[in-house]
Amino acid sequence: MMALALTFAFGCFAVALLLNLIHLLRAPTLPDRILAVDTMVVNTIALIVLYGVKTASGLNFEAAMLLAMTGFVSTVAFCKFLLRGSIIE
Repeated sequence: MMALALTFAFGCFAVALLLNLIHLLRAPTLPDRILAVDTMVVNTIALIVLYGVKTASGLNFEAAMLLAMTGFVSTVAFCKFLLRGSIIE
């Protein structure tokens, strides 16, 4: 039963990642694109965690944490650039 649930979750997150990619390509404004990239990072983190659950490996959770921190910092940097025109003051 767990294998079936993991396969279903992989499929759902893969479809969500594909839909986010389509939204990224068709987004009318730059903030919409930033939001799409941030959502893609969240979906990628979910896929990494699911793969870690499937393989019972703790290394994947560390990789997901590093990706989450990098994604957060990049989203904040993009938003700050949009608001002020520079990242470092």
